[in-house]
Amino acid sequence: MTKRFPRGAKESRLMIFLGALVVMLGCGAAQVKLNQGGGDYPWHTDIVATTFWVGEVFDPQAEDGSQVYSTYDSQWQESYGGCDGVDTPADCLTEQRFAENGYFPQNMTPRENPFYLDLPYDDVNNPEAFAARADVIPWAKAQAGGNAALFTDPNYSFMKNRWVMIKKGSRVCYGQIQDAGPGTYHDVEYVFGRHDARPANTNFNGAGMDVSPALNGCLGFSELNGQNDRVDWKFVDEADVPDGPWRRIVTTSQVR
Repeated sequence: MTKRFPRGAKESRLMIFLGALVVMLGCGAAQVKLNQGGGDYPWHTDIVATTFWVGEVFDPQAEDGSQVYSTYDSQWQESYGGCDGVDTPADCLTEQRFAENGYFPQNMTPRENPFYLDLPYDDVNNPEAFAARADVIPWAKAQAGGNAALFTDPNYSFMKNRWVMIKKGSRVCYGQIQDAGPGTYHDVEYVFGRHDARPANTNFNGAGMDVSPALNGCLGFSELNGQNDRVDWKFVDEADVPDGPWRRIVTTSQVR
């Protein structure tokens, strides 16, 4: 679920950057080290996962109630190619997905990976998360490749496009992070901790992840748009992502 911030404004990202500097100086962000060590990612088990989709307006009055844009893309619906479902005059609705077409949308052709999800760590717009990301996100230093300027670049995310492996029963599917949420945006212990912490979020039955309609279908969720399905998940490196419908289109764009 998107955290609502002014999008596409250099001034807004500058304010986030300045706020993050205050957090770094005042809170010692470099002291936060939870899950370092490339590729050794722990499982997060029995996590409530709800469903969201590009173009959904969950609550027009809520700060995080729209998926027309994401926390990493101020024009997410346009970048994706339109409503990820059934586009009616009044709303963008979700739809059931089927294995026959790789769980792709039935009414539109996506330009980005329809296997997307969010996790509650916004490393761009949340000042605390932005300040700590170089030390907290386990792959950040390797991804930066010696370019330390990326750590303080408010137009670069280490979370966007990251691969996640998700299990529900005997089903295993993969998706890429394209948003932040649900409910909270700096849940370090849950997202990166090694002790299977519960999500800090208490809304939506304590959900710790939102998944796309493609992942909903691939994982065999019991509801199209509910809050009773539970999954196990962990981060994976791209080299460890097997072939599957989630590989047909891989999203590579950065913060917009």
